[in-house]
Amino acid sequence: MKAKQLVKLSNLVGIISIMLLLYWVFTFTVLQVFGLKVFRENITETFYMSIMGILALMFGALIINIMFNLTRIAEKHNQDAVPTSAGSNRWLWVLALSFPLIFALLFFGDYRTTQKKKQTMIAAATSVIEDHSIKAMHFTDYQFKHAWINETGTMLQVLSKTDKHFPTVNIITKDVIDESEVFLVFHSYQSNYPDSIRLKKENFIRSTTEEERTYLRSVFQGSNMDSRYSVHDGHYELFYPYQVGDKHTVFYFSDRQRYGKVGSY
Repeated sequence: MKAKQLVKLSNLVGIISIMLLLYWVFTFTVLQVFGLKVFRENITETFYMSIMGILALMFGALIINIMFNLTRIAEKHNQDAVPTSAGSNRWLWVLALSFPLIFALLFFGDYRTTQKKKQTMIAAATSVIEDHSIKAMHFTDYQFKHAWINETGTMLQVLSKTDKHFPTVNIITKDVIDESEVFLVFHSYQSNYPDSIRLKKENFIRSTTEEERTYLRSVFQGSNMDSRYSVHDGHYELFYPYQVGDKHTVFYFSDRQRYGKVGSY
């Protein structure tokens, strides 16, 4: 292979390497800054190897140095004409326009992951509640007593292990403290309260946002039986209302997911 061909080959390899490096850094930065969940576990772990990005950058700089030196030597030896900048400008435009496209694709992938997780959690919640209808009826018969709390905790332990799509299942109910409306939450670990321990409603209050309180009020008033789904930085939440007669309760399913669903394991 002639020296001129080697220069062209090294130019091509260098340009491709630098472009791939730019895309890698840009994609990694967008994923980190916006907390997007796009790729599956193995791909994400590979993406998070930041040290490889630094080494790739150093290698890219070395390739550019060798590339330009070989080009100068080849042009001087063969008296090649210096290429015009029209072709390079065209490629610069292509490179610049590709970044918004990648940005949009990453957000679309995150949206797909979020919607897929929503469908999975709602389907699993519906299935579990239907399969354990007797337990669900118990949750609506709320009583702030040791027996009800202990039995609720035991039942939640069973539900938490029933479906892998929501390892955490809680029950939210409405109560009153000093004539003020509050929302209490009961967990699976609350299954062993001895009668000797005095129960305090303040210890069961769930901290909520204004938006969540508005939603929960509408549920317990009987005007809203729609589920509420939210996601933030890989934390997925599903509020799932349940009604028996005029009694209401809210199942709270949650899951944390570090990875997305696009790609393969």
